[in-house]
This record gives sequence, structure tokens and C-alpha cells, in this order.
Amino acid sequence: MRSRLLLAALASLLLLAAATTWWVVARDDEPAADGRCGPELKKPGGGTWECTFADDFSGSRLDPDTWLVQELVGSDDMCATDSARTIAVSDGHLQLSVVKTDPTTDPTTVCPVRPDGTRATYAAGWISTHGRWSQQYGRFEARIRVQDVPSAGVHEAFWLWPDVRYGADKPWPASGEIDIMETYSQHPDLVVPFLHYGADDNGGPVDGLNTAQSCRTTRGEWHDYALEWTAEELRILVDGKTCLVNTAGASSFRKRFIINFTQFLGSGQNTYQPTMALPVSMEVDHVRAWR
Repeated sequence: MRSRLLLAALASLLLLAAATTWWVVARDDEPAADGRCGPELKKPGGGTWECTFADDFSGSRLDPDTWLVQELVGSDDMCATDSARTIAVSDGHLQLSVVKTDPTTDPTTVCPVRPDGTRATYAAGWISTHGRWSQQYGRFEARIRVQDVPSAGVHEAFWLWPDVRYGADKPWPASGEIDIMETYSQHPDLVVPFLHYGADDNGGPVDGLNTAQSCRTTRGEWHDYALEWTAEELRILVDGKTCLVNTAGASSFRKRFIINFTQFLGSGQNTYQPTMALPVSMEVDHVRAWR
């Protein structure tokens, strides 16, 4: 479920920092202060979740000790840039956008030069906790709204990637990837979770095993996306309802992962057409993690 652009980026994670906002985050998976993740949550098997990470984006800028902003050359006609037009924090929300680059009026959106001397035409927003925070197992949650658009062409995601400080991030997909939420504007009523691991090599997407093709969502409205992850099970929920359960116990998911948010153009059948007006944005109200 990945574009060539994203697959190329995952190998390098060339990340740059942005600047500062109100935040509450425990380094790696140490407990955060009580109450920062909201009301106490009960675990499915008994007991309560312990808050380890929380950001409500209530300031005006990202905190560089919590988030890294990725700048990416890109192999398709899109890059990722550190620009106020692609990444912004205001009114209690993170906003990630994909825009058409404009070297005349906004040089911050201009894509890096590619090996062939060209630059991509479109710039996107991508942030990550790479090098800052990661966790193995627990509950991960974000409240997200993606923009309602009239056609195919954009792709949004809330996803986890191996922390390279503690375990290899390649070869992919055996290294593991947890796509808690992926939305594609060609399917405006669906959210598509995807668990990338060895199952990818044995049939690709398998409904009910590593993905689900029937999880409902609505563009233009707020939704809660969550992962409850143990050594025995990965459970993905949409607005509190179970969407996908995987009990394969794959070794790919027995290590620490980082958090990522991306607003990209689409690919394949969801390829962007220039008739769609840009920018298109994804908003994140909050992100939290527990153990």
C-alpha cells in the first residue's frame, strides 16, 4: 500500500527538526504525568493503561525534542519539505498538507534537486518521532480529520515504523510496519489498516489477516484511530470499534516502533490529477500512547 516515493524514503529517514509547542512526552516509553492522556482507560484483559506519550498540539509550533520533520527528495513528482505550508500547528491541531511548489513566492516549498537535475512539482508534509521516542507494545491513538475532496489523488496515514536504534528497518516488509490508518480519496468511505510483515510475501493483502477492506470512515469528519498491541495480538480500532485483529505472533512486531503522520499525493489507481485543487490537508487533534 506504499508509493515508490514512500518506499524510497523509508530506507533513509532523512529527518530535520522543526521548532516549539506545548507538549508532554516521556522519553521512549517512560510514564508521562498522570492525566495527560485524558480519562483513565481500562485494558481489555484487566487493569488500566499507563500514559507514556501525549501531544495535543495546543501551541503554535512543533517541539524538536518530540518530532522530526522529514525532507525528502522523492522519486515521483512529489517531495517532503519543512515549510509552514506543508506542516503547521494552530488552534489545537497539527495540519499536514500537500501543495504545489511555488519557487517565486515561497521558496520553502521548493523540492530538493534530484540526481537527474530535476525537482518534483509537489511538496508534502511528514513528521515522525524518529530518534526521539518509541515503544514496544501498548495502545497508540490519534484523532484525525482528512479533507473531503471530490476525486482520487491523495493519501493520508498514521503509521508505526521500527526504531532503527533498537532493531533493523530492512529488508522491508519482513522488518515490520504497522499502518493504523490509511485513507485514499478514491475510497472516501474507507480506512484501510495494513500490517506489513512476512505475510506480504505469501499472498500480499489478505483481508482479515494483514489488512481489512470493510472499515468505514468519512472524509471531512473527525475519527479516532487506535492500535492495541501485545506480543500475541495486534488490534486496530476505528471510533472504538474493532476493525482488524491479527494473532499471527510475527517476530516483525516484537520490537520498538516510532510514530509517523503523512499527507501525500496518491499513486496507482489513486494517482493525483492536476484538476484537484491544492492544498489538501490532514488535521490531527491529538496523539497518545499508553503501556
